Amino acid sequence: MVVLAFLAARHFATSPWPLSGGQPGVLVAVCLLLLLAQGFKAWGWGRLFAAGERPRPLALAAGNGGAALIGVVLPGRFDDAMRVAVVRRYPGCRAGVRALCLSLVMLGLIDSVALAPLAAAAAVLGGGIGVRAGLTVVAAAGIAAAGLLVALPRLVGSNRASRFRLGRWLNPRTTSMRRLSQAWALVSACWLLRALASFLLLGTLGVGFSFPLALLLLCAGAAAAAVPVGLAGAATQVGAGAAALIAAGVGSSQALAVTLAVGGLGVLTGAAIFLAAIVWRVGLSLATTRIAACPPQGGGTSARSGS
Repeated sequence: MVVLAFLAARHFATSPWPLSGGQPGVLVAVCLLLLLAQGFKAWGWGRLFAAGERPRPLALAAGNGGAALIGVVLPGRFDDAMRVAVVRRYPGCRAGVRALCLSLVMLGLIDSVALAPLAAAAAVLGGGIGVRAGLTVVAAAGIAAAGLLVALPRLVGSNRASRFRLGRWLNPRTTSMRRLSQAWALVSACWLLRALASFLLLGTLGVGFSFPLALLLLCAGAAAAAVPVGLAGAATQVGAGAAALIAAGVGSSQALAVTLAVGGLGVLTGAAIFLAAIVWRVGLSLATTRIAACPPQGGGTSARSGS
């Protein structure tokens, strides 16, 4: 982290920060949209747990915030380990590590399903042959993920699956179609808010207000995040987003500025949620300790009256 901060400071000492050319009001709106998207993502993630194991929404939001921070310096999939660690250590969490890992697998499938219509829309609206081919792959992956989610409850509930220990463990933890639909709606709202944030950033940073480019940027970053192991989570997404914008005809400097701004604001909003969760838990613990340390009022007077 220290080396990364040093290199970033050295770079931006001679080059302007990408957000320096944006309108402050638009940037504030983008941050609010990203924060709201984080809330919808955490809410949708919570629908994938059984009722008796469901963590609190703030714990899930803190897990996503911690993942945004750890993705800056560590390779891909370490962000998922950070999510599991933060949520598991959050006070009151009743979900085990296996249940958390299962929920993340389901969340990844729902992300693919939610991105499928956005990728299809971006492919129809424009772009070169290579860009359209990549977006078609993203849309096809979403359709395949939807088929798997629909078939999973039937597969897990079959007599053949019940013969195995894994099948018996998965059966009560398999998400019903109703909760899957709720999670899909909430996660879709998250991606739509992020697409709107990308749309505003493209406009305020000089590229132009363009929904096709916003959807392209969003799908490219999501596809890079799905890579099993990358050089680094945030760096991989920034590189994929910049490459997609350049392939769509955006200048290299503008493309890099936009993707850096998207990645930077994503990390900042994630860090804000993570720190807010820590402050909330510390304040709640201090308040509980103070209440427990204070003697009940009237206790001493009653004792003296009795004696």
